[in-house]
Amino acid sequence: MRTYETTHPWIKFQVNLQHAAPRLWMNLGEARSKCEHIAGVPLRPSVAQELHKLYLAKGVLGTTAIEGNTLTEDQVRQILEGTLKLPPSKEYLQQEIENVLGACNKIGQLLKASQPVPLNVEKLKEFNAAVLDKLKVEPEVVPGQIRAHSVGVLRYRGAPAEDCEFLLQKLCDWLNGDDFHAPQADAIVYAIIKAVLAHLYLAWIHPFGDGNGRTARLVEFQLLLTAGVPSPVSHLLSNHYNHTRQEYYRQLDYASKSGGDILPFLDYAVQGLVDGLRGQLDLVREQQWDVAWRNFVHEMFRDKMKASDIRQRHIALDLGTLAVAVPLAKITETTPRLAKAYATKSPKTLQRDVAELEKLNLVERTPEGIRAKREIILAFLPMRAAPTSDKKSDSTGAQ
Repeated sequence: MRTYETTHPWIKFQVNLQHAAPRLWMNLGEARSKCEHIAGVPLRPSVAQELHKLYLAKGVLGTTAIEGNTLTEDQVRQILEGTLKLPPSKEYLQQEIENVLGACNKIGQLLKASQPVPLNVEKLKEFNAAVLDKLKVEPEVVPGQIRAHSVGVLRYRGAPAEDCEFLLQKLCDWLNGDDFHAPQADAIVYAIIKAVLAHLYLAWIHPFGDGNGRTARLVEFQLLLTAGVPSPVSHLLSNHYNHTRQEYYRQLDYASKSGGDILPFLDYAVQGLVDGLRGQLDLVREQQWDVAWRNFVHEMFRDKMKASDIRQRHIALDLGTLAVAVPLAKITETTPRLAKAYATKSPKTLQRDVAELEKLNLVERTPEGIRAKREIILAFLPMRAAPTSDKKSDSTGAQ
């Protein structure tokens, strides 16, 4: 009998979802659907690049901020772009970010080149060495090597040091075994469960002297990406844990104190993933809306090549990029091409052009100014009844 079986009896390498609440299954189904949607939507190159950078920054920041890194998302974006300059006293914060960033990029590059990223003990050690590279650690900590001493976080103590190598091997065997062998149609669902449980078990075992949380979240990222989850989505869990840090630690604490009940932590993680996916889809829909608007405007001006037609088309397109109305006199300051188009024109020319766009129902006047009527594109969506509440009110309005 090994020591951990007495000290950490909740480490069982078992998963039983028979008692999972319907909400978990609904969220897993929604997560799969939204992952496939995001993976299958062509984006403009600039939008795809921005989506990748945005969520890479969020994910990398999330996995380091939980451990105390105080850099902001804007500063992480500057690191991605190679423009951040920090004083010597804060350079270690940048190094922490660059370590996780480099590990994420390496995983992505290997998968893009169709090279496998195995899940084994050596890979876990490699990840830990990567996240601790060039950082100051305690004398007893050796990056990439199993600890030989007791460690803990908050009130939790990791598994006995003499059992850590054994537990890591057993964890890898379990995650690579039949419990997580998924039919192709359910690969993403199985990958989400597998990734979250890998994270949880690594937190329970705490096999390294430092960097266990970053290593666990890196493994989670790798498992999602390997299963075909889009890159921006694969960073969502780290971002969720960071934004709900107190609940994250509470759920980890409960999972061990409850004797190994993994369902609450799984439910918490998957709900955060779905919430993040909904936010990403909002960005994707905004891009699709913009593309549809641009196509609609170009169709309205098809075969119209007069100078006035070109000016009007540019007004409709450029106002369509703004979320607010623009005073009539300020329209020519909106973009360089509008400034150039009206540089030699009188204010009356601008007024006539806007009036023509009003006739075409492409813009409207508001108390704040002129705005593009992009919402007319929504008329081309499939017809559906407006959602109604399932709560019924009586004649007094009480529910």
